[in-house]
Amino acid sequence: MTTTENTGRYTLYGGLGSPYSMKVRAILRYRRLPHDWVQLGTDGTPNALERVKVPVIPVLRFPDGRHANDSTPLLHELERLHPGQRSIVPIDPAQAFLAMLLEDMADEWGTKAMFLYRWLRPRDQKQMSEWLAFDRLAGRGIESILDYAARFRDRQVGRMALVGCTQANAPLVETSADRIMALLEAHITEERYLFGSRPSLADFSWLGQLSQLASDPTPAEHLREKFPFLFRWLMQLDDASGVDGQWRAADAPLPLAITGLLKIAGDVYFPFLEANAAAIAAGAGTFRFEAWGMHYEQGVFRYQVKCLADLRAAWRALAAPTRAQLEALMPASVVSALIK
Repeated sequence: MTTTENTGRYTLYGGLGSPYSMKVRAILRYRRLPHDWVQLGTDGTPNALERVKVPVIPVLRFPDGRHANDSTPLLHELERLHPGQRSIVPIDPAQAFLAMLLEDMADEWGTKAMFLYRWLRPRDQKQMSEWLAFDRLAGRGIESILDYAARFRDRQVGRMALVGCTQANAPLVETSADRIMALLEAHITEERYLFGSRPSLADFSWLGQLSQLASDPTPAEHLREKFPFLFRWLMQLDDASGVDGQWRAADAPLPLAITGLLKIAGDVYFPFLEANAAAIAAGAGTFRFEAWGMHYEQGVFRYQVKCLADLRAAWRALAAPTRAQLEALMPASVVSALIK
């Protein structure tokens, strides 16, 4: 595929209630890639879903006519097609790996807080099921909207045990979310983004997940009260097309936000990934692990086995000096999980 084949507009089919849609839309905006945003349920969305293997949003239509989804492969494909055009991958290979790791943690663990807050409490279930139904069926009558909302609410609440967003798991999910948001809140009053004065794929991935907490009733109140600057930062990063900046120097010390997030990755995220992978290897249908004295249990997910394998493959692909540099920076628990 040549660059000239990709000089036209992209079309992003997504939804305001989809953290991955918000992530990809913000990336397209920041990178100043011409695109159209098509809301789920409007003309063209069903056709787009039929053109991808797994019918989930966001779906990106490329200027050459092909369609693809899954936000992480999408952002890397955009990097390949538009090299040097406001890249979201840090130049320094060590920082690029850390950004990839933190992006993965946001997508696969950060989403637990989004799903838990949205579907655990009746007030959030009601408002968000109705809002999401309105997004899909606006203009088609209140009865249709409310009927769809009720059916969608029942389906999502019924999936909570499968994805680990239960009352029993809430202490660990909410504690980890608060620790993550506290790290980000402290960071963004001193620096613009995690890896310098320009946003990385990690910043955009956390934007995607936390944008939903900023819209749902219970977590929005929580963010406004406890993390007010983070609440505002999410609004700013949603459209950073006017932001210019520099990456952190390769030899600069890592900020507390990154070292703190890596500590959480070692305490929670990698134990989560490894427990899931071990359960699948053993033919089990569920898995459990413990972190910070709290228990967590859910159904197995094969996609997250791929996530763990991809992180380990990226680690092995690093040059030996870069791995040595990272081993000195990351918690031993993270290094141990990566080298297995």
